[in-house]
Amino acid sequence: MDAAINRTRLFNASCVALVVTALAFATRGSFVTEWGKEFSLSPTEIGWITGTAFWGFTIAMAFGGMLVDVIGMKRIFLIAFVCHLVGIIMTVYATGFWTLFISTLFIGLANGSVEAAANPLITSIYTDEKTRRLNRFHAWFPWGIVIGGLLVYALSLAKITDWRWAMGIMLLPTFVYGWMFFGQKFPQTERVTSGVSYKGMLKACTSPLFLFMAFCMIFTAGTELGTNQWIAALVSNVMAHPILVLVWVTGIMALARTFGGVFIHNVKHTTILISSAVLGCIGLLILGYSVDNFALAMLGAAIFGLGVAFFWPTMLGFVSEKIPATGALGLSLMGGIGFLGGAIAQPVLGNIYETQTGLLGSELAGGATTLLYVAVVPAALVAAFLILYVWQRKK
Repeated sequence: MDAAINRTRLFNASCVALVVTALAFATRGSFVTEWGKEFSLSPTEIGWITGTAFWGFTIAMAFGGMLVDVIGMKRIFLIAFVCHLVGIIMTVYATGFWTLFISTLFIGLANGSVEAAANPLITSIYTDEKTRRLNRFHAWFPWGIVIGGLLVYALSLAKITDWRWAMGIMLLPTFVYGWMFFGQKFPQTERVTSGVSYKGMLKACTSPLFLFMAFCMIFTAGTELGTNQWIAALVSNVMAHPILVLVWVTGIMALARTFGGVFIHNVKHTTILISSAVLGCIGLLILGYSVDNFALAMLGAAIFGLGVAFFWPTMLGFVSEKIPATGALGLSLMGGIGFLGGAIAQPVLGNIYETQTGLLGSELAGGATTLLYVAVVPAALVAAFLILYVWQRKK
């Protein structure tokens, strides 16, 4: 590797950029109730607003993956920086549905650009430990959510109830990662250095194995992102500060990704994915049947957090290691499709919650039933990953 490339600084800057992505995710998830009251929005409308971040992410990932080899990782990170600034400032000055919708779209584009550039950057500078480094990098997404959740909680204790303060604070780490990337030299992507043609990359991204993993990514990401975005609202009648449930779940995810590197490095991808789906399903079932019991709800949330912790980075690691010819485009498509799953989940969960609450006459019962519906998804993933396991063994 070129000695002028400071891979430690590039990796750390990528982690800070991911923290901004997570802060947007965490704070937005805690604001849905306030937005509904302040702007007279229904749960379905809130679902469309929060889902817009996922659509923006998907668009940025799709185009970023195709362009990262052409315009370079540095320019993709610059796009992320500008979109984060615009999105955060617009959200602070939002006046209703459409301003929230547009500002959230900008934040989604920024978040997707971070992912589109950071994933191929990390696999290019750490070619001998891709999955481990991807897990460590993606640990900063739940760590960022923990930071954001605690920030919201601290502001509430300080009697600072205006959600705009929490959004504005996100400008600080945005400027930090912009400064850290400034003037740095970036490597070429692994696809370029290994000599795989652009046509070869496109062909690899249409292989049956890649398409299967992409299909599963919709549901692994939908389980993680969809539930985490709504979990504070779904258990709001159980705790005085429901944001702490989100902090608890993502804190477990962060610890697992940060310190589970050795475990991940020595266990087959399919074994990890099957185990994750089983734990995710069990956790949601416990949560759904015990949202009115604090101790059991925390247990269910912990099991769910441990279950979904390795979903995202292991899916990316599988594609990068088992189908390396897919290159930066493969990683971007997987991430974009993952957030597409999150985008689909947002209005669906909002609609289920609204419908169940109306039918059952209770927000608590509506939230519990919604979690039980979601449990069907990781249950189906268990079957899908068992098929993958058997197919790989036969091959």
